[in-house]
Formats: sequence, structure tokens, C-alpha cells
Amino acid sequence: MRQLTYLFAVCLTVICFSVQAQRTEVYTNPLEEYNRALQLYKDKQYQSAQILFKKVKDSQDNYEVQSDCAYYIANCAIRLNQANGDVLMEDFVQRYPTSSKHNQAYIEVAHYYFDENKFPQALQWFDKVDESNLTNDEKEKFNFQKGYALFSGNKKKEASNYFKRVENSKEFGSQAKYYLGYMSYESDNYTQANEYFEQVEDEKKYKEKMSYYQADMNFKLGNFQKAIDLGIAAMPKSDATEKSELNKIIGESYFNLKQYDKAIPYLKEYKGKKGKWSNTDFYLFGYSYYKQGDYENAIAQFNKIIEGKDGVAQNAYYHLGESYLKSNKKQQALNAFKNASEMDFDLKIQEDAFYNYAKLSYDIGNPYQSVPDVMVAFLNKYPNTPNKQEVETLLINSYITSKNYKEALVLLEKNKSFENKQAYQKVTFYRGLELYTDGNNQEALAMFKKSLAEPRDPKFTARAMFWKGESEYTLDNFGEALLSFKQFLGYPEAKTTPEYKNINYNLAYTHFKLKEYEQAAAFFQKQIDVAKEDKTRLNDSYLRLGDSHFVSAKYWPAMEAYNKAIELKVVDSDYAAYQKAISYGFVARNEKKIEDLHLFLKNYPKSQFRDDALFELGNTYTNENKSDLALKIYDQLISEYKNGSFAARAILRQGLIYYNDDKLQLALTKFKKVAADYPRTTEAMEAVTTARQIYVDTGKVDEYATWVKTLDYVEVSNADIDNTSYESAEKMYLQNNAKGAIAGFSSYVSKFPNGIHALKANFYLAQLYFADGLETNAIPHYEFVASKSRSEYTEQALARLTEIHLKKKDYAKAIPALKRLEVEADFPQNITFAQSNLMKAYYEQEDYANAVVYADKVLNNAKVDDRIKSDAYMIVARSAMKTKDEAKAKTAYATLMTIAKGELAAEALYYDAYFKNKENKFEASNIAVQKLTKDYSGYRYYGAKGLVVMAKNFYGLKDSFQATYILDSLIANFKEYPDVVEEAQKELAIIKGEEAKRNSSIQN
Repeated sequence: MRQLTYLFAVCLTVICFSVQAQRTEVYTNPLEEYNRALQLYKDKQYQSAQILFKKVKDSQDNYEVQSDCAYYIANCAIRLNQANGDVLMEDFVQRYPTSSKHNQAYIEVAHYYFDENKFPQALQWFDKVDESNLTNDEKEKFNFQKGYALFSGNKKKEASNYFKRVENSKEFGSQAKYYLGYMSYESDNYTQANEYFEQVEDEKKYKEKMSYYQADMNFKLGNFQKAIDLGIAAMPKSDATEKSELNKIIGESYFNLKQYDKAIPYLKEYKGKKGKWSNTDFYLFGYSYYKQGDYENAIAQFNKIIEGKDGVAQNAYYHLGESYLKSNKKQQALNAFKNASEMDFDLKIQEDAFYNYAKLSYDIGNPYQSVPDVMVAFLNKYPNTPNKQEVETLLINSYITSKNYKEALVLLEKNKSFENKQAYQKVTFYRGLELYTDGNNQEALAMFKKSLAEPRDPKFTARAMFWKGESEYTLDNFGEALLSFKQFLGYPEAKTTPEYKNINYNLAYTHFKLKEYEQAAAFFQKQIDVAKEDKTRLNDSYLRLGDSHFVSAKYWPAMEAYNKAIELKVVDSDYAAYQKAISYGFVARNEKKIEDLHLFLKNYPKSQFRDDALFELGNTYTNENKSDLALKIYDQLISEYKNGSFAARAILRQGLIYYNDDKLQLALTKFKKVAADYPRTTEAMEAVTTARQIYVDTGKVDEYATWVKTLDYVEVSNADIDNTSYESAEKMYLQNNAKGAIAGFSSYVSKFPNGIHALKANFYLAQLYFADGLETNAIPHYEFVASKSRSEYTEQALARLTEIHLKKKDYAKAIPALKRLEVEADFPQNITFAQSNLMKAYYEQEDYANAVVYADKVLNNAKVDDRIKSDAYMIVARSAMKTKDEAKAKTAYATLMTIAKGELAAEALYYDAYFKNKENKFEASNIAVQKLTKDYSGYRYYGAKGLVVMAKNFYGLKDSFQATYILDSLIANFKEYPDVVEEAQKELAIIKGEEAKRNSSIQN
């Protein structure tokens, strides 16, 4: 049995040896190539190794050899960055599931990608590794590298877990602690970060990196001096980005230590996040300058906080306001405090900003809302403020100083808790003056009465009484005016008022209007005695003194007064000379009268009284029986003024001279001319009557009948009915029975459209309709009068027609009537009326050339008052602006500003600011806008336009905050003026566009 077993063993050995011999023979050459490929792989000759591994794999059927070759082929592909490297490695794992190199494949590929800094790819392969099959050394390397790959992928929590596994590793511990410290730093866990950093701070390579983080951590922990020390130490070893951040850390640390002078240079070197500073950065920099008293630089930085809506912005705007105050830039300060007061992030700052805003509003005016409104809003919001008494006092005073009397009055009457009787008296008085200046006399009178109802301040009581009298006078209530003026004189304080110097003048005129000429003369004389420096009123007083004596038949005193007016050589000396001349006639000094009338004609060839003088001279020659001279003068009058009001009378007088001299044929010729050329006039009717007498005297009644039938306005057969009908209506008119007179005159013109009295009837009927407010009814009757030959009613009819058409804004009808009135008027005031309204009408029709022509005529008239001059300069200025002639507009507005009141003054002041802005005189332009918003706050439209100019000024001064803030506030507060809002929006878009460009880079 043992022998058999032995034999079997021998046989088995032989067989095994044979098989082994065959295997060695077969694999000796391929194994050599495999080993050579493996050596190439180890030498990192991956391309050659990959080729040889492929050759060996393709030539072998052995599973183990193929498995190993596939492993190395995939590894080479990965290291050669071949696109299919990952696929080959996955294919290896799937084809050779029993290979011992699976885990090795994962870990080696992961290490390779890690070494190549391809951390996402490395992480994919680390996740496939079976950690249980790794040695301790392999585990440390695996944990650190996977932790770092997670860290680089911003998966901090997972990374922390792997770093903690190796924080005590000899090889990887320092690195792990550094990254654990860094992650704690980023998570704001500065205590833990410091613990980790302190464990590696002795290692040079980490010390340099950690110095920045330690500086930042100490800053955030409030260890500002340590942050400064660490930051300064880290600066030389830091890159540009870190240096920028270190400057911020050091600068803010000094800021928090209130060492602002040291903070400034570091804050200045900070480059911002992605090249831009935040609002906080600008605030810290600005506040540092502010605390150093460098307000100019503080303002520059605070102004860069554009559109901020947070606590930092509120703080910045507040200190911006203080910086402006310190720099005496009150308008800018007002805007900054207003902005801070509208934010509620810090309620104490909000209240203090509102308080400063209110005080500044009182001090310089407020362009956005009335000053009293600001005061009331503050008191309502902060009823328990320690500044209550001061603000209430300012509120009372603001009613006066803001000059926004209209809104002030509303506030006084609504807010009874703040009503002050003395302030109410003053506000109603000043509001009355505004209304009076604007021509609203009835409303002005009501205001003066309200002021008088609160007689708190005796001086204002006296002044209100005076202006009550002025308003009553303007409304033709002369009896009431006289009483008011006398009451004014009765106040002891009257002598201290500015109105007192003219009270005699006002009383004189009031008596004059009441036809109380002796009293008028007495007061005109008083005015002359006490106010000789006022040349305009002095001259006028002499003229009216002369008129008062003249009407009272005191011709010698009258002539003395007229002589004084002539000696002054100012306006209306021609009137005085004419009146003086005709006065001689009333004292039986016709020779002197004739002499002075000739002298008048010589000295005043263009006087409006020239036709009066010629007519009076002709009459005087007639009275002196110097018929030839009279006829000659009448001829001159007719020649020079053929369409004048005296033409018909002059021809009639010539006819009468011939009639009295028995030159009947010549007389008839004159009478017939009057009847033909001036139908329906009083002169025509007298001419017909006298001619009838000539025909009767000469026995030529048939000729008279034939001639008179050619006159359509003489209805001989109905004359009695005509006269009776007219006289009935006229009687009611004279008795002030307006209703009866209208019925009577209407009946007459209906029955006798061309009657003897048609002219007068139509005129009186028109006057009655006009007085009753039935202006449309009056028009056809005024037109009837105006369409006939020149008469004593023509001028007044034209004046009324133009007044009606202007009121209706019917310029197509108004302009022709005004042009006739300008040419035909005898009264200077009607000529002025015509020219001034032609100026306005042409302007409204956008005929700027003619508007300026008539404006120049008005300005060349020395007698027009400042109100009409203001209108003229306004027309010139506006027309120039419409035609783009800004140079002419500037001159006109400059002159207008010296004489205008009310809205026109506001308009002129706006353009003063406008032109100064165009000339880059930004500061001067702002002063003009401030005056506009303070002194003319009631005219909000021009105030709004002025704010647009102010915004442009501030942007020109490189103050973008002021510019944008003003425009934003304007857009929010002046929606009732869409044209101004649109202009503001365009300007704001331009500024914000420029600011966006500026903020794209740091401006320190």
C-alpha cells in the first residue's frame, strides 16, 4: 500500500513538473514585457507603458494578467488626460470584479487627481474608496486629501470631519489645524479659530497666511489695538487684495478707538469690494474727516452715499447736515437734515434732524413746503420735545417771515391750538397787501377788515385802516375810503407807519373824487408842504391843486399851481400849460389867453391837448369878434385832426360864424358838411336845425325839404314822437331807474333805429347793460356807436368794447378795437390802456414781434405806473425767450426784477437764477433761488422751477447728493406742475447716469 502511494506521488510530481515546465516556457517572454511595461509606468512614461500593457493584455488569456494590464492601461489614460480614462477605469472594475486592485485603483486615481489640483474629480474617486482596506498611513493621507477636496468644494462641514481625523497626525496635523482654524474664522467662531491658529503659528508657512486672519478676527472681537498691530505686521507679506482689506481693518480699528487722524490714511487706501466702496465705507471715511473738523472732505464723502435707505445712510445724512452747517451752507444742510428726518432707523437722530430741519426752514425758507407747516408737523410728531417752546415761537414768527401768507392764514385758522392773535392780525394784513398788489381789491378789503378785527398791535391796526381806505378808494367807494383815511389819522401810531407820508395825498384825491374841491385843495397843499422830495406826487399834487381851484372858479390860485407844475418840467407840463391858458379866459384876460395858447402850440407840438388848444383858440377869437383868425384856426384844427372829436364842432362853429356874418351860402355849405360827414351827432342835429332856419329865412323851404330827405336820420314827420320817446327814456336814466331806462331805450332804438337820438340812446343802453353785468347785450349797442362818425361817445364805446372782448379772450375782435382806441382816444389813460392790452393780446396770439413793439410803446410812456411797466418788461422778456433771444430776455428780466411785485417778481427772480446758472455762476444762482423760495414761497410754480436750477447748480458744484435729493423731493412734492416734474426727471436721469459711471470705480 505504501509502495502504491509513493508511485502515485512520483507520477504526480512528474506531471506537475511537466506542466510547470510548459508554463515557464510559454510565459517567459510575455512576463518580461509585462515587467518592462510596469517599469515604464513607474518611470512615468505612461504612453509607452500603456502601449506595452495593451500588447501584453491582448496576447494573454490569463485572467490575472489581463486584470493587471487593464488596471494599468486605465491608470495611464488618466495620467495622460485621455478622454476615456474614467471609462477605462470603470470598465476595469466591472470586467474584473475579483481583482485585488479595485480599492488601489480608486485611491491611486483619487491621489492623482488631487496632486493635479483637480479636486472635484479627486472627490468622485475618494468617495469610491473602501476605507477599511487602507493601512494607517494610507488612511491619514486619504482623510487629509478628501478633507481638502471637500474644503475646496466649499463643503466645509464635511471637510471639517475629515480634517479632525488627522489634526494630531505628524504629517498632516499642522495643515489640518490651519484649515480647521480658517473654517472657524469664516464661520465667525473666532475663539476656536484662534485655538487652531495658535497651534501652528510657529510654523513659518502658516504664520504669514494667518496674520491677516488674526488681524481681522481681533478686529471683529473688538480687540482693535491688537488688530492694528497684527495688521501692520501682516502688511509687508500680503498681496494687493489682502493689503486693501488690512487697510480697512486698521483704519476701522483706529476709527473705533476714536483716533480719526490715524484712521484716515488707512481708510483712504482701501480699494473696496470688487473695486467699489459701500455706504458704510463712505460714512466711516466722511465721519473721520468730520471729527477732524475737515468739513469739506467730510461733505465730499457723505455725498457719495447716494440713495441710501438704512441706518448708515441716516447717520451720514445727519452728519452731512452738520458739516454743511459748519461750512455755512444752510440750503444744503436743510436738504440733508430733511433726508435724515424722513428715516426712522435711529429715532433720536430722526428727531434731532427734524428739529434742525425746522430751524433752518425758519432761517432761510423752505422750497418744499410752507415754513409754518414744517413747524406744526414737528410739534405734532414730538409734542413732548424739550424744544417745544422754541419751536412754537418760531412757528408764530414764521407766519410773517415766510411771506407765505395764504398758507399761513389757512394754518392759523385750522390749528386753533397754535393760533396767536397778534400773528393773525399781521398775516391777514400782509395777505391783504398781496391781494391788493395783484388787483384783487374786494378780497383785499375783506382781509384788512379781518386784520382790524384783531387790534393787537396798534401800528398794524393803523396800517390796516389805511389800506382798507385804499381798497375802498380803488373800488370807487369814496365815502367809505374818506372815513377810513380819517380814522387812520386818528391813531397815535399812524405817524410811525410808512403809509403816513402819503395820507394827505390820499385824502386830497378822495375829496377830489367826491367833488369836495375846497377840501381836496387843502390836502393837496398839505402834501406839497410836507413831501417835496417825492417829485412824482409833488407834480401831481400841483396839477390836482390847480384843478381843484379851477373847478371852484378860483382861477388865479389855479394858475399859480399850474405854474409850479410847469416849473418842475416833468410829466403833464403840457396839461398844466393848457389849463393855465384857458384860465385866463375866465378872468377876462382873453389877450393873455390867446398869447398863452399860441405859446402852448409852439412849445408842445405833439401834446394830446393840441386839438383842445386849437379849438379853444378858435372859440376865443370868435368871442373877440376876430372871425378871420377864428376861421383860420378852425381850418388848421380840421386839417390836423380831421377825424378828431373837435372836427365836427369846428366846422359847425365856422358855419355859425358865416351865419352871424350873413354869409348864408357859406354857412349852408358848412352845415351840410357837418350833417353829411357826422350823421346822428349832436353837431349834425344842430347843423340841420340852423340850416332849416336859413332856408326858412330865405324862403327856400322846398330846397330844405329836398335836402333833409337825403338825411336818413332825420325823420321830420316823426320828430315829435322821436323826441318824446327819447326824452322819456332819458328821464328814467337820469333818475337812476336802470330797469325803466333799459326798457325805454330799447323801445326807442327798436322804433327809431336811425332816429335823431339813436347815437345817444344806443350808448346809454350799452352803458346800462354793462353796469348790470349783461356785457353780451351791451356789445351791439357799443358797436353801433363805434361804427358811426366820431362823436363824444366814440372813445368810451371803444374802451368798453375792448374791455368786454379782452375779458372773453376774443382777441380777433379785441385787437382791431384796441388799435382804433389807440389812434382815436383823447384821454391818455385810454391810449395807455389800448397799448398795454395790445401788447398782451399779441403775446397771447403768439405774435411776439408786435407784442414787443407795443411793449416798447408802453415803456416809452413816462406816465405809466410800475405795474404796467412790469407787464411790459414781462412781455418783452417772455417774447425774447420764445424767440430764443436770451440776451434780450436777460436784460428785460433784470429790469423787471427792480420794479415788479408778486408773481412777476417771482418770475424775474427765477430767470435771474436761470441765467446765472447758464453762466456757471452756481453759487450766485443758488442765492437767487434761496431768495425766491423764501420771499416768494406763495408762488410755488416758480419755486419748483427754481429748484430744478438749484439742482443743476449743485451738480455743477460737484455736490451730487444735493442735486439728486432736490430733484427727488421736487418730483414727490410738486406733482401739480407736470412740466416741471418732467424736466426734473430728465435732469435726474442725467445725473444718475453720470453717478453710475463714477461709482464704477472708487473715488476717495
